Amino acid sequence: MRPRLVEVEAVATTAPLGHFGAVSTAFEAYHAEIYNFLRRSTRDEAAAEDLLQEAFLRLTREVDAGRTPEHVRGWLYRVASNLAISRGRRRTTAFAWMNRYGSQSMGDDVESPEAGVLARERTVALDTVLATLSTEARTALLLSADGFSGEEIAAAIGRTHGATRTLLARTRVRVRLELDGRGDIR
Repeated sequence: MRPRLVEVEAVATTAPLGHFGAVSTAFEAYHAEIYNFLRRSTRDEAAAEDLLQEAFLRLTREVDAGRTPEHVRGWLYRVASNLAISRGRRRTTAFAWMNRYGSQSMGDDVESPEAGVLARERTVALDTVLATLSTEARTALLLSADGFSGEEIAAAIGRTHGATRTLLARTRVRVRLELDGRGDIR
């Protein structure tokens, strides 16, 4: 299911708060989606919240300056992706995330305690494998899982479409092999 698209410029001219109403509308439409992307990219809820706030602050600045992005959703993903990559370059967070959240339930309803344990084990195994990937590979894989096209992913990570397809193919094979080697596939 694709999220509804928000025409920020149209909202800016009709909203009672002007441009800030437009940013508010974009926030209501995309904040959960962008937050989930950032949470998976950084594996840290607090960092995801900070990066989400920064992404929407940048949108506010752009709209206030009269430079409203043509495709707000894509622009927000690009900014969020860049923020996550920049953060990843500054510090490694995989083990901190595992120590902080590894034993907690993901909040899903499960049929039995055993099913919950198995689901958490699969999540931990996948997160462990994702932590071994480069920031670009992890970002590309997560964007792909969110339904973005190859061209959109390439634009978000700053690669050509062909290089992105190669990166995604190699990353998928690597994740599959590592999970299979651990006995954690499905």
